[in-house]
Amino acid sequence: MSIVVGEVIAVTGIRISLRIFEDSSQETIFYEGVKYRGVSIREHISIQRGFIDIVCLVEGEFLDEKKLEAEAESTQYIRKVDVRPIGYIVDNKFFEGVKYMPMIRDKASLISERMVGKIYGTEGKTSFCIGTMLKENVPINLPWARIFNSHLGIFGNTGSGKSNTLAKLYTTLFDEKYQALKEKSKFVIIDFNGEYTEDQILPAADKQITVLDSKKGKDKFLIEAAHFWDVETLSLLFQATTNTQQPFLRRVLSGKERFKDVPLKRYVEKVFERVFSTGEAKSDALDLSREIARMIDCDPLEDHLKGIVYFTKDKYFKHGNSTYYNSNGTGFEQSIKPLIDEHVNLNAIDQFSELILRCYLQLCSDVVFGYAQYEHIQPVLARAKSSIAALRNVLEIVDVPPPPHLLHVISLKRCKNEIKKILPLLIAKNFYTNHKDSENLKSPPTSTLHLIIDEAHNILSEQSTREHEIWKDYRLELFEEIIKEGRKYGVYLTLSSQRPADISPTIVSQIHNFFIHRLVNERDLMLLDNTISTLDTNSKALIPTLAKGCCVVTGTAFDLPMILKIDPLLKQHRPSSDDVNLQELWALPIA
Repeated sequence: MSIVVGEVIAVTGIRISLRIFEDSSQETIFYEGVKYRGVSIREHISIQRGFIDIVCLVEGEFLDEKKLEAEAESTQYIRKVDVRPIGYIVDNKFFEGVKYMPMIRDKASLISERMVGKIYGTEGKTSFCIGTMLKENVPINLPWARIFNSHLGIFGNTGSGKSNTLAKLYTTLFDEKYQALKEKSKFVIIDFNGEYTEDQILPAADKQITVLDSKKGKDKFLIEAAHFWDVETLSLLFQATTNTQQPFLRRVLSGKERFKDVPLKRYVEKVFERVFSTGEAKSDALDLSREIARMIDCDPLEDHLKGIVYFTKDKYFKHGNSTYYNSNGTGFEQSIKPLIDEHVNLNAIDQFSELILRCYLQLCSDVVFGYAQYEHIQPVLARAKSSIAALRNVLEIVDVPPPPHLLHVISLKRCKNEIKKILPLLIAKNFYTNHKDSENLKSPPTSTLHLIIDEAHNILSEQSTREHEIWKDYRLELFEEIIKEGRKYGVYLTLSSQRPADISPTIVSQIHNFFIHRLVNERDLMLLDNTISTLDTNSKALIPTLAKGCCVVTGTAFDLPMILKIDPLLKQHRPSSDDVNLQELWALPIA
């Protein structure tokens, strides 16, 4: 038996007005051991239309006056509420959407808290619970399969509880599905603030933690050589211009591939032979040769090159010992080749140094043949040397990396800002490309990759002015490709940010499900309004006033938007982002 509290008095479009009976204004009602919530804003009411129960949400209430004819001066006040239909119940099962509308005088009844849980949750289907409904305090079981089979957005101002929500989602997932996830899925957290490097989500012993440090270089991210020796990657790392510097880098890589079986020492020897056996000597080639001698740490060769003079008028090289270097090659064969054969050893050179060396050798060869001008290419070499110096402490190039762990946390807390811009791109590209190649011919995919980016506005912003436009375009294009095309390969993004308006609108519009904490900036609210089709007006109006830990949950995995209060994690499992307790910090010592 239901508790009747009112009746329909008006139906206008999808707006329904109810008259509430005088004795139906209690806050909470217990009936036959079942708890019901009274009639108030954002509560749920059922309207009986035959054998159908139309479920409505209370959106407003007001008092109406009624003059009594018997007593001219007497006024009776009638409580009325406006409700909006959100679905209907048939055979004790809820269906979302407006299909039936009531008629005048249809009765309105309260809905039990258990039925509210069925409306919003997945009672009896899953036990995946991370919190309770804010008003009803009813635990809600979320459809975990539909949540993690989608791109997620967790947004909220600093201190609103978004880090706890992110950690709670994945902590609950691993608590319930740990054994099933092994060998089938990989989770990668790009952690800008070092919040997940201890026992968060999984115990530290059960996950791989890589703490990158721009200065000390203790831990390093292992990147495949095939991904590093890539013209797009190098062009972006070194901010190469499209028309001159990028084709130069392409020649460097094509030469490496074409002569991969030729020792690097022989390549050095061949370039020096071109420089000092040409019929028309180039002064820039001499300067580059001296720089190459310094790079390969060959003091005898460096000392010899210092004695070579370039004669501008007749364009030839001559050493102080009267040795000429011309097209007959005798000067090179007698003076330079023996020094290279005896003193140059490049067997132990790392791949970073090899890249810079190959760039200088290629430029030296291009200058001799007239393929490039020194002043056009030199800027990209300067940037390359600077970038390699920064990357050397955080990257290690390997041919075949070890198998990835189930959960890999990569902390960028100790990295410089320039590294924080570069590394997430390389990391995401590395994991995405490998997974894409492994799943390319499989439909549906047999494994999944979940990229979790905390403070995502750091790398997905369109507003940044500290980087080259080419770099920014490619960075956004990569993540836009992942969020657009990743689903078919089983790649999913989880983005957490305190400034969603800074993130590319293309990326935000492709997110399927949202956990939205308190946001007060008008640009952030406008972005959500323009990109989230499932966010209703009332839920949006609550966002600026949400309490800490509360969030609006909406998206394709949920029939209706709902307000959840996320359960707080224990201190040892919470992300390292707690507020400072100033009362404790500034407390005077007890005498």
